[in-house]
Amino acid sequence: MIDIGLTKLALIGVVALVVIGPERLPKVARMAGTLFGRAQRYINDVKSEVSREMELDELRKMRQDVESAASEVSGSIHKSMAETEASLNDAWNGGDDASGSDSAAAGNWTRQPDPSLLAIKAKAFRRKKLSRTTGVPAWYKHQSGHRTRVISASARVAKYRRPVGAGKSAGFF
Repeated sequence: MIDIGLTKLALIGVVALVVIGPERLPKVARMAGTLFGRAQRYINDVKSEVSREMELDELRKMRQDVESAASEVSGSIHKSMAETEASLNDAWNGGDDASGSDSAAAGNWTRQPDPSLLAIKAKAFRRKKLSRTTGVPAWYKHQSGHRTRVISASARVAKYRRPVGAGKSAGFF
């Protein structure tokens, strides 16, 4: 770099004042400042462009590394799946010839469940279905509990009607 000290700058200023003159020196100084600022901006733009290109090159390299690793993993997965499928096909094809424990296991799959368990499961299923399809909210069902007996409307009126002589008259008005 150029080594410019304070004394050299003062010498350049005095020479510029003598050569250019005091009238045009401020305009020249402004122009020199703007040119120097433009040069700095241009250098900063070039530096940022170079750093972006370097980052892009690094990202491209990283992407290629990741793609190669992914293709290796994918290949190993496909290879292991093919090996597993082949071993399962061999076991399946080999299992048809043997009739020992495989046929006994197949017989267990066709065994009928106990009828009493079926009745319990059917009752529970109907109760769950009824609770899902009714319009009464579940919180109300839990709060009020289940009805033990149902009374008709006329029986309810007879049960909760006030006696005739208790305070008010028996009519509507």
